[in-house]
Amino acid sequence: MDQAISQPDVQSLALAEPAEHVRIRWILGLTLASLGMWMANQTPSQVMLALQLQDITPRHKVVALGVVTAVGAVSSVLATPVVGALSDPTAHGRRLGRFSGRRHRWTLVMAVLAAAFLALLAKAGTVVAVALLWVLFSAFQNGEYATLSAALPDHVPVRQRATVSGWVGMPLALGLVLGTVLVVDVLNQDLVTGYIALAILMVVLVLPFVLFTPDPPLAPEHREPFSWRRLGSAYWISPRKYPDFGWAWLTRFLATLAVAMGTLYLLYFLRDAVHYSRLFPGQTAADGLLILILIYTGGVVLTSIVGGIISDRRGRRKTLVTVSGLLMAAAALVLAFWETWPGALLAAALFGIGFGAYIAVDQALITQVLPKARDRAKDLGIINIAIVCPYAIGPLIAAPLVSLAGYPALFGATAAVAIVASIGVWQIKSVR
Repeated sequence: MDQAISQPDVQSLALAEPAEHVRIRWILGLTLASLGMWMANQTPSQVMLALQLQDITPRHKVVALGVVTAVGAVSSVLATPVVGALSDPTAHGRRLGRFSGRRHRWTLVMAVLAAAFLALLAKAGTVVAVALLWVLFSAFQNGEYATLSAALPDHVPVRQRATVSGWVGMPLALGLVLGTVLVVDVLNQDLVTGYIALAILMVVLVLPFVLFTPDPPLAPEHREPFSWRRLGSAYWISPRKYPDFGWAWLTRFLATLAVAMGTLYLLYFLRDAVHYSRLFPGQTAADGLLILILIYTGGVVLTSIVGGIISDRRGRRKTLVTVSGLLMAAAALVLAFWETWPGALLAAALFGIGFGAYIAVDQALITQVLPKARDRAKDLGIINIAIVCPYAIGPLIAAPLVSLAGYPALFGATAAVAIVASIGVWQIKSVR
């Protein structure tokens, strides 16, 4: 087993700043767990929910998709910091063996519960049922995310963080493409089988990480008794007291808002603006979306790894974050001014290149501005609000823009938000 150490040393590691590089087996375990989680999240949110709601309410599909996505994001906002706050002080369970540490038991329970509600989505036949099950799935999936994201500052030294962030962030895109290939091509858009398959993979892929990687328990002197007051504080860190954390939160929020606005209606954009089915008889807009996802994923896979390595070697974060954000803005501008299939292909390439570097380097930057080692998962849960909250706000902005002014207005606004996020990162002073 990686990082094999004696029990007293393990307990002291729970709050220590990591010093030893993690090995490839540890990185692979966390990457697989992230892959299962993001396949289960991204494939429905980008493809399956749109197809399901189109069948349920074809006349109101745009509004229905916006509502379902928004309520799921609200659920995620509420769940992530709470699960993080609960896992931080989790006491050592002597009878739990492998699950005696702070995180793994939470990771597994959250994954199993999320998978159960995802499987139930397969039979949802009304907008209300879809919304309710998506809310429950989102809560538990983001609970799993809270514990997995804490693994980075828990185990990985600063000099390796962008590289590991690249590997762990890559499944955000790779999970979407693999899930889309599974549902659209292999299963021929059989949503029932698709939901069940994603639910099974979500649990199976998390097992290597929770069973075969270390999870240091919290030493008795560092444990805090449960209190509702602590749970209530899970949603707030003073930006005056910790300004770098505040700026990191705000810039991540804006960057994610740009992503949420720019990707929500891509399927409908291909169908209604590009007229993909007319350009390619016999194919559907979902087929075109898969091609864009493949191009985008290629860019993410390349730059998430390369960008992370460059950032770790140079010890710099902010320049790469800015460049990657501007590339995402450029992708949105291409879609705003060139509503064609070649324009969509170019935008997918630009967005993939920019987003890949962003998810690697910005995540490493964020872990360097966390206020306290004792509250890593809780504090990352607050950062995660900046990741999931835009998916609630994004539809509220995107839907009226598309309805009243069309897709150029939506993608123009997306570019503006991405540019502001790129500039704002320079307000962070403690990280180069």
